[in-house]
Amino acid sequence: MNSNIHDERSLAHAILVLKYRKGNIAAQKEIFEFYIRNRKFIRSWDGVDDSAPYIVGPYLLNRSKTLLYQLARSPRLWDRRIAMVATWWFIRQGETRDALQIARLLLKDEEDLIHKASGWMLREVGKRDLRALERFLKKHHGGMPRTTFRYAIERFSERKRQAYLAGKC
Repeated sequence: MNSNIHDERSLAHAILVLKYRKGNIAAQKEIFEFYIRNRKFIRSWDGVDDSAPYIVGPYLLNRSKTLLYQLARSPRLWDRRIAMVATWWFIRQGETRDALQIARLLLKDEEDLIHKASGWMLREVGKRDLRALERFLKKHHGGMPRTTFRYAIERFSERKRQAYLAGKC
């Protein structure tokens, strides 16, 4: 994970994900803790996206999410992205609450890679619970980064997307 070569870091993340999937409960705990301890070596968006939803997400699904909220408040870009993208696992299990709450925490983030991750997860929320996404958009669309907003409404019909863009929803 600490290699200066991108492909080597990607391979390390893939190995961790594979070992997590095949591991028993004790092995999964060990891999999760290793991942969190060594997250300082994650320094690219794909490093987060290829690992956080498959290690952090499943590990925390039925556990306290306190760590995610701490990561969402971190000054480190990659920690915040881990917090947001890890919720993809929850969303796919039908749990959207944490994704929406973390997206709300990140509304004022200045990093484009956080805007994209938040919009992506909001779009995923919409696939599972369109009404929850629409409630979130109704409440927050005025203060959302444009990129987040556009990603979130990407799957809407053209008519509905244009209405949202015009502020008529």
